[in-house]
Amino acid sequence: MSFVKTLVNGTDFDHTKLNALQKVTLRAVVMSFLFYGLVAVEGMIMRMVQTGPSAPVPKMFFEPDHYFSIMTVHPIVGIFGSTYQLVFAAFMFLVPYLTKKPLYSIKLANFVWLAITIGTALAWIAGFIWQYAPLYTLYWPLPADTEQFKIVGGFVFVIGVALIMIGTMGFIYNIYATIFARVGVHKNKTTKELLISGFGIDGLMNLIHKLTGKPPYSKEPALSLPVVAIFRGTVDTFLDAIVILSAGILVLVYLVAEASGFTWDVHAVDALLYKNWFWWGLDLVADGLVLIYVAGSWYLLATIITGQKLFMENVARAALLLELFVSWMVWSHHLLADQPQPEMMKLVSGEMVTAFELLTQGLALFITLVTLWKARPLKMTPALAYLLGGLVGFGLAVPAGIIQADMGLNRVLHNTQWISFAHFHIALIVGLYMTLYSALYVLWPLVTNNTTLFSKKLTWAHFWLYLIGGIGMGALGGMAGLDGMLRRHLYVNGEFNTLMVGAAIFGSMVLIAWFIFLFNIVMSVGLKGLVGIFLPARDSTASYGIEPEPEPATVKA
Repeated sequence: MSFVKTLVNGTDFDHTKLNALQKVTLRAVVMSFLFYGLVAVEGMIMRMVQTGPSAPVPKMFFEPDHYFSIMTVHPIVGIFGSTYQLVFAAFMFLVPYLTKKPLYSIKLANFVWLAITIGTALAWIAGFIWQYAPLYTLYWPLPADTEQFKIVGGFVFVIGVALIMIGTMGFIYNIYATIFARVGVHKNKTTKELLISGFGIDGLMNLIHKLTGKPPYSKEPALSLPVVAIFRGTVDTFLDAIVILSAGILVLVYLVAEASGFTWDVHAVDALLYKNWFWWGLDLVADGLVLIYVAGSWYLLATIITGQKLFMENVARAALLLELFVSWMVWSHHLLADQPQPEMMKLVSGEMVTAFELLTQGLALFITLVTLWKARPLKMTPALAYLLGGLVGFGLAVPAGIIQADMGLNRVLHNTQWISFAHFHIALIVGLYMTLYSALYVLWPLVTNNTTLFSKKLTWAHFWLYLIGGIGMGALGGMAGLDGMLRRHLYVNGEFNTLMVGAAIFGSMVLIAWFIFLFNIVMSVGLKGLVGIFLPARDSTASYGIEPEPEPATVKA
């Protein structure tokens, strides 16, 4: 087949044979990677601006208002527009697949990806057109400051974020309604049994019973371990959505008052209380949602790749329960350098409880590696390679974060590029996304009905460029932080030119890797198939791999 024919028709992809669950999954995946491309381009622009005026980018990007508006929407697009979409897509497919039950509502699933897509676009437009730039922390009273920012920009931004959070609520409802539906394998399960399994209490009780010599509390838990992780992480997703939505409503109230001719005193809201509330919610994304979701994804991928039972499954269930409680109490490590923050909160939440994340995530990494090790020899497939890449990413990023969760080191590191690059850029770009790429390659045959990938060579080219580029950019940016390069600061004279040029080179590898991946996927499904994904499904089935129950036998008279 010629190149043009493959570009138009794909390899052997047929969108007309996809059911409703497969289509809604692929729609969210497509939007996720489009937003990823946008955030990668934005990231490269910021890297190049930091190298000085000689950088080959339009002069408008050197304007502080425009630069900081990019910095404001960069994590919105990356975390919510891209990562949330990809994670939600995977889990809205996996929960029906793993529980052998149909997804509660395809209509709601379509609403989720549309709401997050439109919300992300609005937030980005607020920054690009109106330069709404209160930085991604949105510290009070900056987001309600109408002297620096146009009211219309604030309106559009907050409405966009609200849409994202409303879409998130839709995802949560869809997942829980599916898990708690007493059909199929859960037909005879009670809500109590599903809750106990969802929170991992059965795994904890099994451990206690084993230590005390009692029979197992539950030989067959109601929910599989990956579903437990999805259940547990979604608790943090709900809490995060409530917090971010409430913060947005507060900002919106002040903007409406200002637009109506009233000027409300911003000091009526305690800035430190707001900061603690905001970071409690936002940290649930990183230290709760991501770590729990990722651990569950590792467990699922390890068992699918090896075909074996997970090593120390009861410990893994109990550890997920511990991580849930830990994730609620670690937010104060973001406020260690804030003088008004109570010292006891810094010590207990910021240092001591945060240190537990090294244990919980380290345990998840250990369990996954031992599961893989016990199944050797294993063939190095893309799914396995990306899983190992994800393990490497978190193996680097989690200790980098724990290092600065110390009151002494935090004053030196937290507001520098060390935390931006060595910690959360490596965590997201390498750790989280390589885990998600592994899930994508595992789910690809299921979601696309065994469509042949256009090129395995391009798959491996993407892997190596992405891994080396992500780690290299994070390492050099982190070194700049160690040299004193502040985050949330615009350097225009090339003060850290050498390290930033290096970070830009490695960052360009990540961007090129994205182009390679996108090209490989488009050539696999074809332009017709890409459009077809967004057309209504002929088959309204909201499940995958579920055989219909046999009809009851009829007795002839």
